[in-house]
Amino acid sequence: MDSLVSTAWLADHIDDAGLLVLDASSHLPATGRDARAEFATGHIPGARFLDLASLKDASSPVPNALPTGVQVAERLASLGWQQGTMIVIYDDSAVKTSARAWFALRRAGVASALLDGGLGKWKAEGRPLEAGEPSASGVGAAPALETTEALVRTKADMLANIDSRAEQVIDARDGERFSAASADAVHGLPGGHIPGACNLFFRDLYAEDGTFLPLPELRAAFSAAGVDLERPITTSCGSGVTASVLLFALHLLGKDDAALYDGSWSEWGADPDTPKESGAAR
Repeated sequence: MDSLVSTAWLADHIDDAGLLVLDASSHLPATGRDARAEFATGHIPGARFLDLASLKDASSPVPNALPTGVQVAERLASLGWQQGTMIVIYDDSAVKTSARAWFALRRAGVASALLDGGLGKWKAEGRPLEAGEPSASGVGAAPALETTEALVRTKADMLANIDSRAEQVIDARDGERFSAASADAVHGLPGGHIPGACNLFFRDLYAEDGTFLPLPELRAAFSAAGVDLERPITTSCGSGVTASVLLFALHLLGKDDAALYDGSWSEWGADPDTPKESGAAR
C-alpha cells in the first residue's frame, strides 16, 4: 500500500480484512469543534476514532509532546490493531492532524498511509458515512513498540544548530506569525521565528480540494522557500502538528531523514532565553 491513498482506493478496499481506518481529527480550541462528537455524527464506515488530542506524553516538559511507544501500542491495540494490519489515517481538521498521527506512528515503527483529501473530499464525492462510535473487535495485548529519537529534535538541539547551521529549519506557520507581523495568537505568544529558519506555510502544499500537490509542485514549493532537499532538514511550527505536514510532503519526495522539532514555537517562543528573529526569512 502506498503512503498516500485516494478516496477511490479506500472505497474499493474499505471492506478488506486487515485494514484499519483511523480518524485522527483534532481541532484548535478557538474553533469550538468537538472531534469526537463530530466522529459520532458521521465518519467513514468502519473507522475508529484515534483521539489524537489525548495521544501525547504528559510526562514530557514539551507541550503536547509526541506519545511514547507504549502509548501508541496501547491506543492502537484498543482500536483493534495488530502487527500486519494496514492503517489508513484521515482527518477533517483545518490543521491537517492526520500528518501528526502518521509521524507519531512512524516514530514508533508503525507504517500507515494518509487518505488524500481527508474526510472533506470523501464527503464532497457523496460517499457513505456511518454514525455512532463502534467498538473495536478482537482487541488483543498491546505489542511492544519503541520510539526512535533519530527524527526528533529538542530545544538544546535547536540552540546548537543556530551556531552550526548543520540542519535547515523550515517553519510551517503562516508568514504573518513567522515574521512577527502578527502575534502567534494560537499559542498566546508573540510572533517571530527561530534564527535562520525559512518559511513554508503548510497549506501551500495542498490543492483546492485538500489533496497534496503533485510531486513536481511539492518540490518547487520547497525550492521556492529556499530549501535544499539534499541537505539535512528539521521542521517546526506552533506545536509540532503542521510541521508534520512538511515531513509527510518530504516523505512523498523521497526524503525520509527529515526531523521534527516537537516543542516548536510553543516551547521556543515561551522561553525568554531563546534567541528570536522577526521579519521575512533571510
